[in-house]
Amino acid sequence: MRAQCAAIVHRGPDDEGVFADGDFAFGMRRLSIVDLAGGHQPFFSPDGRLALVFNGEIYNFPALRAELAAAGRVFHSSGDTEVILAGYERWGDGVWTRLDGMFAVAVWDRTVRRLTLARDPVGIKPLYYTDQPAGFAFGSELKTLTLLPGFSFDTDERALLDYFRFGHVRSPRSIHRQVLTLPPGHVLTVGAGEAPAIRAYWTPRYAPAAPVSDGEWVDRFRTRWLDTVAEQMVADVEVGAFLSGGVDSSAVVAAMMRVSDRPVRTFTIGFPDPRIDESGPAAAIAAALGTRHTTRTLELAAARDLLPVVAAAYDEPFADPSMVPTWYVSRVAAGEVKVALSGDGGDELFFGYKRHATERRIGRLPAPLRHAARAIGAIPPLPSRHLNAVIQRWTKTAASAGLPDGVARFFAKTQISAAGFRARVFDPGFLARAGGGDGEIARLCAEYFSDPAAISADTLEQFGLCDLALNLPGAMLTKVDRASMAHSLEVRVPMLGQPMIDLALSMPVHMKLDGRVGKRVVREAIAPWLPPGILHRRKQGFQMPLSAWFAGDFGHYAEELWRDSGARDEGIWQAAAVDRVFADHRAGKRDYSRFLYALAVYCLWRLRRAS
Repeated sequence: MRAQCAAIVHRGPDDEGVFADGDFAFGMRRLSIVDLAGGHQPFFSPDGRLALVFNGEIYNFPALRAELAAAGRVFHSSGDTEVILAGYERWGDGVWTRLDGMFAVAVWDRTVRRLTLARDPVGIKPLYYTDQPAGFAFGSELKTLTLLPGFSFDTDERALLDYFRFGHVRSPRSIHRQVLTLPPGHVLTVGAGEAPAIRAYWTPRYAPAAPVSDGEWVDRFRTRWLDTVAEQMVADVEVGAFLSGGVDSSAVVAAMMRVSDRPVRTFTIGFPDPRIDESGPAAAIAAALGTRHTTRTLELAAARDLLPVVAAAYDEPFADPSMVPTWYVSRVAAGEVKVALSGDGGDELFFGYKRHATERRIGRLPAPLRHAARAIGAIPPLPSRHLNAVIQRWTKTAASAGLPDGVARFFAKTQISAAGFRARVFDPGFLARAGGGDGEIARLCAEYFSDPAAISADTLEQFGLCDLALNLPGAMLTKVDRASMAHSLEVRVPMLGQPMIDLALSMPVHMKLDGRVGKRVVREAIAPWLPPGILHRRKQGFQMPLSAWFAGDFGHYAEELWRDSGARDEGIWQAAAVDRVFADHRAGKRDYSRFLYALAVYCLWRLRRAS
């Protein structure tokens, strides 16, 4: 247990707690944010029956504490951990829906020798588990499990295919066949000699509110937003914020300045390439709001050098291109603060991605036109690298156009590689074993959302709920958690506070996506707080110039990884076809950079695993 805790000391360098009870033991590493002196874990119930450890923060714990105190509970600490335990004693598993926060919780009942695990509704905090003949084990990161003696950890081929389809392993799988993630909004119980029992305590559902005016929706958002940000700023240490210059991070910082009695520390990463650099607009927003602002420039050569270090933080292949700048801005912020607020989740809740606007247009096309759009994919490579990239984007959109609903188009649109491409580069036997090939979109739909109409009659809402339930925890939140916790920095995401989630799921579509402009309600609510013109900038995010990278020296580095890692010879590839992908990308025939980036990260993972 001490070795497991040591493996994740970066998640909690301030304190350690371990408890053993016969053949059961658990432990934790603590990052002290609230109740610095009295928050040691494990926490025990007054009668000693229950022991609890948890990772995360509960924002509404003062209100829950007051409710429990009124019912006679006497508290001996001032933090949130004891409140969770007291709530569990009083309400059992009913406590999980009462918590507004981010959490992975473990409760051990010493009397009946039963373990309960729970994860927050949208998966902000990670929780892995494995059930093998050697025993049952769980942890916040895969590295806490893979060091256990007597346990097996084989590569899950379906998870590997999902990684090369989507850039990350899809829940509930991990890269290891024997390890699963506890899905967001679920609770797991397991006793001696029992198989784990899992059930959902919360599932995202649209719940349309009674009709009100557009202005009322804006007022509701503004009021709830300020309350949520104020709650999430509660800490016994200084709280800062990531500021990219986009709508969501601007909304976070503007609200922080309105509810705080002192200037807020803000942090931005810049790039030397003006096409992807947002540090100028971010600095302008910081100056207008009066924050204490820090900008650091990430040189692209440094970003390439950082990739092996950053990739190692994820324990399994993970290929979000923005993980490097997110890791870097976390390192910068961690030098000044222990907590930072981020705008993550706003795009998923309020339809801010380009793919949402595309879905709105496609979903309204007559079926014959949607099917005809697929003809774009037949256009051959042209002499122009730029035109080939444009055609490739159109082809991806057109490939999803003939699909029957928003769920199917979600799976098609969020892929980083097309099915035809994967058929060229992967061995047919691997694809067959892993569930690829013909009909894979239908199989994915049946596995995750078998009845799109039960989500909503609106295909955009179908698409959006998939983003919230799958892409958000699998990609965005995983990226932020590992990148920040690698530096012992806690990142809070007020857009994903439970009050904000409930508001978004009750809101009509036109308040989120208005024409081609997403996050309408967010923009209108915060517009009075920001300088004119800020909210009309083109969305960029932390973009990395992958295409140029792989056309140059980094492409040669990736080819070396492809060969030196042993990936080329492992038997799941059509190796000569992958070799041609490198060459075709350099020649500008197609932009294969997302696949090549995923391949490079995968090769780095193989090298770490072999070492």
